[in-house]
Amino acid sequence: MLHTTAQVLERYDGGPQAGVFTDGSCSGNPGPGGWGAVRVDDGRVVAQRYGADGDTTNNRMELTAIAEGLLLIAPDEHVDVFTDSRLVVQTLTQWAAGWERRGWRRSTGEVQNLELVQQAYTLAQARPHARIQWIRAHDGSKWNEYADALATAYLRDML
Repeated sequence: MLHTTAQVLERYDGGPQAGVFTDGSCSGNPGPGGWGAVRVDDGRVVAQRYGADGDTTNNRMELTAIAEGLLLIAPDEHVDVFTDSRLVVQTLTQWAAGWERRGWRRSTGEVQNLELVQQAYTLAQARPHARIQWIRAHDGSKWNEYADALATAYLRDML
């Protein structure tokens, strides 16, 4: 079941209560998709962003979400950034530096979604105190569920 943001706030209370939470969604892969990012401080929404694309992939939406989430952070801030995409975490914290050194090439060929990887990596590098970390999806973490509700808003008539 897809929850609205109001339903998420009523239903969930677990997980971290501060940071930036991001999520991407796709109905079919490829297909229409959405992304969401929410910044929370002491259990309160400080800022949020979300959007959709009519023809995309889940990975593109996850990368868009993390980039938009990073834009909610000033370069000198110490903030945890959560995503339920291991691919995004590994891309930004492990692989992208090597790809950049090799002229944005993987050892096995081209980097998929290169423009989004470069955008997210540039934003992450400009925010050296932001800790990008994985959070389990759909385990009751209030703000991860909220980011999911933002990312799936394109499938509902209400946010």
